[in-house]
Amino acid sequence: VQLQASGGGLVQAGGSLRLSCAASGGTFSSYAMGWFRQAPGKEREFVAAINRRSGSTVPLDSVKGRFRISRDNAKNTVYLEMDSLKPEDTAVYYCAARSDGWYAATSSGYDYWGQGTLVTVSS
Repeated sequence: VQLQASGGGLVQAGGSLRLSCAASGGTFSSYAMGWFRQAPGKEREFVAAINRRSGSTVPLDSVKGRFRISRDNAKNTVYLEMDSLKPEDTAVYYCAARSDGWYAATSSGYDYWGQGTLVTVSS
């Protein structure tokens, strides 16, 4: 499975971005998909995930109510919609896939990773 993340960029605080992660080479609809992020000098953190039945979670308190995850199985793509962005959201965002279809909260629980897309939020 290959994952290609896109949609990052430079945005002002308060703005919005939609990240996309396109999958190829596998049965996308059977995978759980997750988004993680890693800011400079910090550990990678779990942002959001969606299972194969489109049940989703956004466990990171700092982004609840601002970030939403969704998937389009017809397009083999998972999205992370980010609103009201803050400078502390600046990070490289990674998408990941888990083969058993149920999301995990740790990076070790995912089988495939995209290359990451950089989000920079200016104040």
